[in-house]
Amino acid sequence: MRTLIAGNWKMHGSKDWSRKPAEFDETLPSRQRTGIDVLICPPFPYLAAMAKACEGLDIAVGSQDCHANSSGAHTGETSAEMVADCGATYAIVGHSERRAAGESDSDACQKAEAALRAGLIPIICVGETLEQREAGEALSVVEGQIKESVPYGYDDYVIAYEPVWAIGTGKVAEISDIKEMHDHIRGIVGANTRILYGGSVKPGNAKDILATENVNGALIGGASLEMADLAAIARSA
Repeated sequence: MRTLIAGNWKMHGSKDWSRKPAEFDETLPSRQRTGIDVLICPPFPYLAAMAKACEGLDIAVGSQDCHANSSGAHTGETSAEMVADCGATYAIVGHSERRAAGESDSDACQKAEAALRAGLIPIICVGETLEQREAGEALSVVEGQIKESVPYGYDDYVIAYEPVWAIGTGKVAEISDIKEMHDHIRGIVGANTRILYGGSVKPGNAKDILATENVNGALIGGASLEMADLAAIARSA
C-alpha cells in the first residue's frame, strides 16, 4: 500500500504559491519518492493554478471540501464536479474544523459520496475531542463517525484520523495511542483502505508516526506550508 503524504494548506497562500510544487520537487525529486504519493490541498481560489503547477511533477491536488450537490442555488459553495474540473483528484471532507462549524457525519457522508461520483477520492476525517478521550470514549466515537461518514457501497476512499485536541496545538498523541486507534480503524474499514494520521505532524516526529503499524500516511497542516518541511516528512516515509 502506497504511503500518502497530504498537505492541507487551510486558509493560507497566494497566487505566487504556485511555485511551491516545483520547490518541493527540487527538494525531493519524484525519482526519490518510491512508494509515496504526495498531495497538496490549497484554498479553492488556487485549485486550478495549483493543478497546472503540479503537472509533470507527480504531485496530486485536492480540495479542502466540496458540496454534496452537483449544482444549484448554493451561494459560496463548490461542487465536487467543479473541483474535478479544476484538475483535482482528491477532496477532504468532514475535517474537524468543518465539523466544529456544524457539519455532521451525515453531511460528511453526502460530500464523500458526491466526491466519489465526480471521480474524486475523498479523504474522510474522523477524530475525538479531548473530553471524549479522557472519558474513555475515543474508540467508540471514531467508530461511530466512520460508520456514519463513509458512504455505503464504495471502497475508494481514505480515512484520516485526527484527534481534535492535537490539531494545530503542538500536541501529538502517543505512538501507543495512534497504534491503538489505527488498529481499531483497520478492523472497521478492512485491509485495503489507507488510514492517515493527522495532528501536529512535523519533520521531527514524522518518522516514528509513519513507522507505526496501520499508519499509511499523514494529513499535515502547518508543516505543509514550507516545502522543506513537507519534503522532510515525505522523506521520512
